[in-house]
Amino acid sequence: MINPYQHALDGLVIRDPVQAFFDWCRERERIREKREAGEAPPWSGDPVFQRGRFLNVFREDDKGTKAVLNFAGKVKDSLPDLIHALFFARWCNQHTTLNALDPHILKSVDKLHHALLHEVPQPWKSEVYPVVPVQWEGREYDRLEACVELFPLCIGFLEKSVRAAKGNVMTANRSINAVFRMSNDFPIFMALVDLALYEPEVMDPNSPVPTGIGAQPFLDRLQVHLGAATHQEAAEKMIELQESYWPEAKRRFTPIDIEYLSCECRKYYSYVNGTKKFEGKNLFTMS
Repeated sequence: MINPYQHALDGLVIRDPVQAFFDWCRERERIREKREAGEAPPWSGDPVFQRGRFLNVFREDDKGTKAVLNFAGKVKDSLPDLIHALFFARWCNQHTTLNALDPHILKSVDKLHHALLHEVPQPWKSEVYPVVPVQWEGREYDRLEACVELFPLCIGFLEKSVRAAKGNVMTANRSINAVFRMSNDFPIFMALVDLALYEPEVMDPNSPVPTGIGAQPFLDRLQVHLGAATHQEAAEKMIELQESYWPEAKRRFTPIDIEYLSCECRKYYSYVNGTKKFEGKNLFTMS
């Protein structure tokens, strides 16, 4: 698959990508704190932060992840139900839908189908990342069909794959997508790292994670700068360096944090480099 972000940072000099990473984190966290405290914008003197749209440093502070965790948390005492809720939530990925539904509706195909199309605010799904068709037992399921029909059929398979992975996100991801055969398996990955927030003994929060296409250019810079053999080794070194560069952070980073924050840093420096434009969904608004 061609990575559309592969050359986003070409030609841009970032003398110390480690320092740049933690500088980005501190400034983005200050913006969140000022906004939540009710201060008037702009919350930063940085023109890129003023105009661009970015995720928070800690993904549990984003409204989308908050909605996912609130939705799935209602069935957290049952691992099969929790897995079902998280996979549905990451296929849907629309906070207004998740905030409107009770996860127990997932077991009723007809009620869920009607609710998604007629009862929740439209659109019922988010297009923040692509959700491609899933293969299952000789049939292809589109996004709606997967949410409504497929997941009740395959929860046993998903739970078995999760348990067999022994806490490793990448192992579980590969096992599941070997059957689902998705050309972009990002929703699987997101459901698995969400599971680690609820069941750390089942899915390890410190598990190695795959590198997404958006994070690759900045992780490449970190890997070279740190003399690491792999992106995973670079992530481990960044976690160690957090104590020196950002000791006041509210929690310790995990590999998924380094991966997704590298994606946000790639976005930031793509604006700086002129390879990303302040337009469309990239443009920050107060909504």
